[in-house]
Amino acid sequence: MAKLTQEMKEFMAENLAYVATVDQDGNPNIGPKRTARILDDEHIIYNENTGGQTMRNLQDNGKIAIAYVNYEKLDGYRFVGHAEVYPDGPYMEQAQAWTAEHKKGTPKAAVVMKIERIFTLRIGKYAGTEITDAE
Repeated sequence: MAKLTQEMKEFMAENLAYVATVDQDGNPNIGPKRTARILDDEHIIYNENTGGQTMRNLQDNGKIAIAYVNYEKLDGYRFVGHAEVYPDGPYMEQAQAWTAEHKKGTPKAAVVMKIERIFTLRIGKYAGTEITDAE
């Protein structure tokens, strides 16, 4: 089971998230998500504001990767898992409250990702390797 560490949480709070998905034909899609934030130690939530290709891909297959990178430090994390799209209900209500507090656009849905695997994007010989509970 993959869980966020305090170091990861602090890193995520300071850096922009990029979300990657794939369509049913395996075509990749990637884009920044300024609303991505930690829901709990095993989940990331973000507001889906456009309702475009990313949302369609997630509705079709749920496959997702979210990367946070700090270019200046050549450091980052990639979180891989499965996401659910919530156009209503408690997660959507939370997304709407976050939107009101941060004065962002109205979301079309809330997306919640279950983190299944975590990889380091830190420069060096371990770049791209999976971070396990034993590390």
